Amino acid sequence: MRDLGAGQQSHPGGTLLAHLDRVRARLAGWGARPALQLAGLTHAAYGTDGFPAALLSLDRRAELAAVIGPEAEEIVYFYASCDRRASYPDFATPGGYFRDRFTGHALTPPTHLRQDFAELTAANELDLAYRNRDFRTQWGPELLALFTRFQPLLSEAAWRDCLAVLGSARRQGS
Repeated sequence: MRDLGAGQQSHPGGTLLAHLDRVRARLAGWGARPALQLAGLTHAAYGTDGFPAALLSLDRRAELAAVIGPEAEEIVYFYASCDRRASYPDFATPGGYFRDRFTGHALTPPTHLRQDFAELTAANELDLAYRNRDFRTQWGPELLALFTRFQPLLSEAAWRDCLAVLGSARRQGS
């Protein structure tokens, strides 16, 4: 990520590289397996629905997989490909809809991939909310509602962290 310019790319809370490392560290703190931690470290490689700046084009997926492994790269692609508006409402529902923003295809992802996505999404958004009071004030209630829907997919450690970082959003939204 450093070689691809993540250290020079501005991101809320510092540089993109610093954010990526904090997301990896948060996942590690929750006890995530190594492949998910590596996905956290590289989750912005292809850009995302919320952060469109890509460090790698999709035709370079094999290169990323050679560095972080195919399992971690699959998580990175899945995370990057999410059309959030279409996918978030029913994502935690078994058999829930997922739309790939790159291809336009709809699919029903397996549970393990939905769990990885939920954990990575929580780690990413909690890093932003933890580091930026304005972000937390603006988006905290919406994120808490999202992670409440995602709760069946989240580890206990991730859910506790959601409540610790965003719990004040519940009081603000009441």
